[in-house]
Amino acid sequence: MKKKYQNGFFIFGLIVLIVMASQLNYKEVWEGVQRAGYWFVNVLVLWGFLYIFNTATWYIIINSIGNEQGVCRKCKVGFWWLYKITVSAFALNYATPGGLMGGEPYRIMSLSPKIGTQRASSSVILFVMTHIYSHFWLWLLSVPLYILTQKMTPLSCIILPIIAAICLLVIWFFTRGYKRGIAVTGMNILSHFPMVKRWAQPFVERNREKLAEVDAQIAALHNQNPHTFVAAVLLELSCRLLSTLEIYFILLVIMPEVTIPQCILIYAFTTLFANMLFFMPLQLGGREGGFLMSTEGLSMTAQAGIFVALLVRLRELIWTAIGLLLIKFDKKER
Repeated sequence: MKKKYQNGFFIFGLIVLIVMASQLNYKEVWEGVQRAGYWFVNVLVLWGFLYIFNTATWYIIINSIGNEQGVCRKCKVGFWWLYKITVSAFALNYATPGGLMGGEPYRIMSLSPKIGTQRASSSVILFVMTHIYSHFWLWLLSVPLYILTQKMTPLSCIILPIIAAICLLVIWFFTRGYKRGIAVTGMNILSHFPMVKRWAQPFVERNREKLAEVDAQIAALHNQNPHTFVAAVLLELSCRLLSTLEIYFILLVIMPEVTIPQCILIYAFTTLFANMLFFMPLQLGGREGGFLMSTEGLSMTAQAGIFVALLVRLRELIWTAIGLLLIKFDKKER
């Protein structure tokens, strides 16, 4: 990636990070860290481990999709270099309103010199699809988990079927996108939105052949490499499930009786609520509100929700800072 683009990503992310950090109450943060003790260190280490899962998903996708013309099939991308790009990309997504507007262009621009623009674009689209796809599977699986482990109320009897229906609809849409490709369809949909159609319509016309090639590479992963497709989805779903250990570690400090199913439900509900507010940098407010509602919904105290939200926010800020620093240490892979 050219140095000016690298610096642009870094400066943009740093400005947003400073703004987000300024919103913290540092007295509460310090008290929370002191109370959590080594469990907070475990949380930070956990996320270093979870990013390996994300990297592994992207890595197997890159090495499974077709190559664009002129790109050598044997061209390999180093796993730990890809890990660094993954951490930086998630840092940019955390700091960017709308999420994917920061990290995914960074992924494509970093990877393109190694494997070509079309193959890099296909791999990033596939990774994002798989990442989102796994979230909807988690939310869907959380519905029967709630029914089996929690007391049903009239409100939950209404909300749970709605969540299940929406998840099934989105899973069907993504499965169809995997089979047929989603690039052309997605751009055609964008071309009908008033705010972006002036840009999207000419883009589709100029790049129809390239978009079709991207779709062919996306469909090939599902149709020609079904085992790779299943492995990628299971890796991302496993990452979502293991993410609940963060909540478990934090709640153990104040609630030794907390259970893993409770933490899965807290994580599922919180991420669902936060993603409804995707347009906010670092999902500011949405994440905290999700923790408060999910803990109260599971008959926990509001204090537990605030405690978890505070430490999760601090973890996000620390890993965002790490990801931004890694942008500045981007050297050519040897």
